[in-house]
Parts: sequence; structure tokens; C-alpha cells
Amino acid sequence: MKYSFLYLLFFFSILTSYSQSTFDWQAHRGGRGIMPENSLPAFQKSLEIGVTTLELDVVITKDKQVIVSHEPFFSADICQDKTGQSVSSDKKQYNIYQFTYTEVQSFDCGSKGNKGFPEQQKLKVSKPLLSEVFQLAEKYCQEKKLPPVHYNIEIKSSPEGDNTFHPEVSEFSNLVYQVIKQHVPLERITLQCFDFRVLKYWKEKYPTVTLAALVANPKSVENNLADLGFTPQIYSPYYKLLLTKNKVENIHALGMKVIPWTVNDVADMQRLKDWGVDGIITDYPNRIKEVK
Repeated sequence: MKYSFLYLLFFFSILTSYSQSTFDWQAHRGGRGIMPENSLPAFQKSLEIGVTTLELDVVITKDKQVIVSHEPFFSADICQDKTGQSVSSDKKQYNIYQFTYTEVQSFDCGSKGNKGFPEQQKLKVSKPLLSEVFQLAEKYCQEKKLPPVHYNIEIKSSPEGDNTFHPEVSEFSNLVYQVIKQHVPLERITLQCFDFRVLKYWKEKYPTVTLAALVANPKSVENNLADLGFTPQIYSPYYKLLLTKNKVENIHALGMKVIPWTVNDVADMQRLKDWGVDGIITDYPNRIKEVK
């Protein structure tokens, strides 16, 4: 009995080690290069392809529902109203924080397509609840006997957006956390944000959640960490932002993983992987099979 227990312990330690060393392919906005962004069909397609993480964005409705959307408003680039007319570029008129969840569902953000992504399949889709994404992904992985998927959730917060496009940091964060807690184990969640106020709040309030610092500025890693006030588990810079092999090694030496965004060219993916990054966020999950 003792030896059986030791064998099982060894076996699970191997599995844990393997899972921790697996390269993390993340489908940006669910894989918007091939399907309507942040939509249920996109998330399912990316799971079919075999990504390890679904990357997505969340905003809040008037009735405090957590919706998956990159912008806190309906984008004129991809959305149509219930009459089939493209929405205007007036962000305040189409501010999701001023619409109820039921009203949000009347907008189609997939039939129009996206001019920036000509390979994207056009489908009539509405912005889903975060809970719906969890339910779809968890069920799909169970039915297909796939490894449990991870989720990289970006809270779309900014100081100027407080109480206009979204609640303040504490309320926004708590609403998101409650949905996560009801559906997915925290160890499969990464919470990311450009707004360091959000990361500071989660570090204090929910310290067991993995945090990723999204970076789009030319500051040094050390200066960004000084602004943040702590070292998160993941440093996630724009991949063109002066990222080099030496910088990847430096970030690792500081105790963080490196997962750059948003990398769509296969040659860039291969170069970054060769430099030792821990994962890549891409709009085109269908291209990861071309990377060694």
C-alpha cells in the first residue's frame, strides 16, 4: 500500500511538472483571426484547434452582468444594431455600461466581419456572458476528454473610464471574481490588465489568483515593476516592444514568465519561442501547428 501511494505521488508529480513546462498557446479574443472575436463559436473553434488558454476581455452591463467584450462599447468596426445597421462611432451612445444584458443581446457583432481579419468567418453572434464562455469550454473539454483549459481574463478598466464605462476597480473586480469562483478553479485563471490599479487590488484581495502585467509602454521592466509595486507571475508585453532574447532571460531572472501579445506571423512566433518565452497570445490559433 505504501509503495502504491509513493508511485501515485511520483506519477502526479510528473504530470504536474509536464503541465507546468507546456508551452502556453493563447487564443487572443478567442481567435479573432478566424472567427468573430470574443464569441462562443470562436472559443469552441480554438479549443478544437488545441490551444491551452482562452484569452478574453470583460466589461460590465447596466444590470451588473459580466460580458465578454474587448471594448466597453459596441465597436463600429464589427457591430450592427437589431435593425442590421452598423453602429456609429459614438462610444457614449453605444456604451455597454448603459445597456442591460438583454439589450446587449440584440446587437450582432459577427455578421459584418472585420476588415482587419479577412480570413475571419462571418457569423451572427452576440456578446456572451463570461459564465456562458466557462460553461461552453468546460463542457467541451469534458466531452472531448481534453485537458482542462485555462483562461486569461483581461479586465477592461481605465482611470478615465471609472463610473462612465465601467464600475470602479473594487466593484468591477468583485463582479468578475464571483463569476469565476462559481464556474472554474482559480488555479486555471490568469487575471491581466493594463490598469495597474486592478492588479494591485487583486494582489491584495485575491492573492491566490495568477496575475499578468500587460505592458504597452517603452519603460524598462524594472520601472514597470516599480510602478506596480510587486512582481506578478507573468509579464506580458507587446511583442514588438524592444523584446529581445536577453530581455526574456532578464524577466525570467526576476521570477516571471514571459507571454507576449499579439503575435500573428509564424516567423515571429518561432523567433519568440526560440528566445524562450513561455507562451504566445495570437489572433490565429490555426497557425500554431507551423511552429516547432
